[in-house]
Amino acid sequence: MNPLWKGLNSVATERLGQRDYSQKSPAGRLATTGIEAGEAIAKRAELDAAWIPGVEIFPRRVFPQRHRGFFGEFARQGEGPLHAIGMWPRQWATACMFAGTAKGFHIHPPHIPEGTTPEAWFRRLFVEDVKNFALRPYDREQWDAMFFVQGNVEMLLVDERAGMPRKVMRIIIEGDDQRGPNNAGLVIPAGVAHALRAEGSRDTIMVYGTTTQFEPQFEGRIADEIERAPLPPEWAAYVAR
Repeated sequence: MNPLWKGLNSVATERLGQRDYSQKSPAGRLATTGIEAGEAIAKRAELDAAWIPGVEIFPRRVFPQRHRGFFGEFARQGEGPLHAIGMWPRQWATACMFAGTAKGFHIHPPHIPEGTTPEAWFRRLFVEDVKNFALRPYDREQWDAMFFVQGNVEMLLVDERAGMPRKVMRIIIEGDDQRGPNNAGLVIPAGVAHALRAEGSRDTIMVYGTTTQFEPQFEGRIADEIERAPLPPEWAAYVAR
């Protein structure tokens, strides 16, 4: 036993643990404890081995208007990051997450062309012909472009596409009400599971565009129990009588 803890009883000593404060590399933190959006953008080149193919993160400019508020752009058709990858949403929507709440993992089905396998298709899209954005079937599968105008969010991404290395990304993005390097837009491909939770004491407001229109059958759910908070046991028992 470490003599430092000799003043504790045996039960406490057996359960004792300590937090690891050592600094992992940016790639190591991206896949575990997470990194801020600004760092992910600044160090994108060195994160390549840990990055999920098709995921894009890009900086946004937010302009303060003294004594009034702020103004921030999302995207311009024909310009910027979305134009560079040949993606333009067909539907825009907004969502609010109350402080302290979360959205469980959800995922959209990738389109696989006839005559090929998922493994071969993804290899072509994201390994062999990675810059040929015209190949991407945006009109047949849902990609998301997400923007945050208020609050902090922790975003978790998991690549679940067949034949692709299963990578995990964890990124902190800040809303426009906190002007700084962590104001960012995020693009999520079909086949990549994503979850997010609101951090801090403010509600989170998100605006997002999708490459296809919303269809409930294309909204797959994985580990989303957090969205279905059960009634207190006493309430459930009373209601069930």
